[in-house]
Amino acid sequence: MTVRELSAVLYEECGKCLDRFYDMRERDAIPDFYEEVKPYADYWHGKINEWQTESLLYIQQERPKYVHKPQIDTAAEGMTQFFVQSFYKETSKKRFIQTIQAAQYTLQTFMLAIDEKSSKQ
Repeated sequence: MTVRELSAVLYEECGKCLDRFYDMRERDAIPDFYEEVKPYADYWHGKINEWQTESLLYIQQERPKYVHKPQIDTAAEGMTQFFVQSFYKETSKKRFIQTIQAAQYTLQTFMLAIDEKSSKQ
């Protein structure tokens, strides 16, 4: 999977985290940590780490104009947190939503930078 494809998959999953958050609140549900949360988190944390590594490599090689290492690191850290927090209704709604929006913005900006670079080649 290319870094562009991985970015798109993570962007989509961010939206699913928001949907899950609202669903868990609406149903007043309590997830089973070992059955639901941990397997999900383990899988996605692996994908986030892969994305972070590949993105930093891409930035180092291609030097995109509007995406830099701190943005990638912050987005990866945010996703690591809210992918898990999306299961819990006690999560602060405002901060949760802002963190998702920030990660999605970084992912979107990064994908646009990749698309722009590949269209020039």
